[in-house]
Amino acid sequence: VQLQASGGGLVQAGGSLRLSCVDSGFTLDYYAVGWFRQAPGKGREGLSCISSNGGSTYYVDSVKGRFTISRDNANNTVYLQMNSLKPEDTAVYYCAAAIKMGQWNYWGQGTLVTVSS
Repeated sequence: VQLQASGGGLVQAGGSLRLSCVDSGFTLDYYAVGWFRQAPGKGREGLSCISSNGGSTYYVDSVKGRFTISRDNANNTVYLQMNSLKPEDTAVYYCAAAIKMGQWNYWGQGTLVTVSS
């Protein structure tokens, strides 16, 4: 598994971004995938995760109803659609993969999301 996250950028509050997590190793369909973020001066926070076949998804309360996780196994990609963004969503966002959800063994580099007020 070789993960690469992309899609971050600068957006105004209320705007949207879609993050992508691509596995260049072409094995992502065997893995659950999670999205995490780390804001300046804070610890890493788990946001959402999706099972290997996409049948199960989970969200932390702070993003429920605003963020949607999905996956396209044919293209080895997991997405995080982020709507109604808030300044407090500003962080570096990471994706991670696991054979067993919760045991995040494989991490991609982060992508920076900045939400201006």
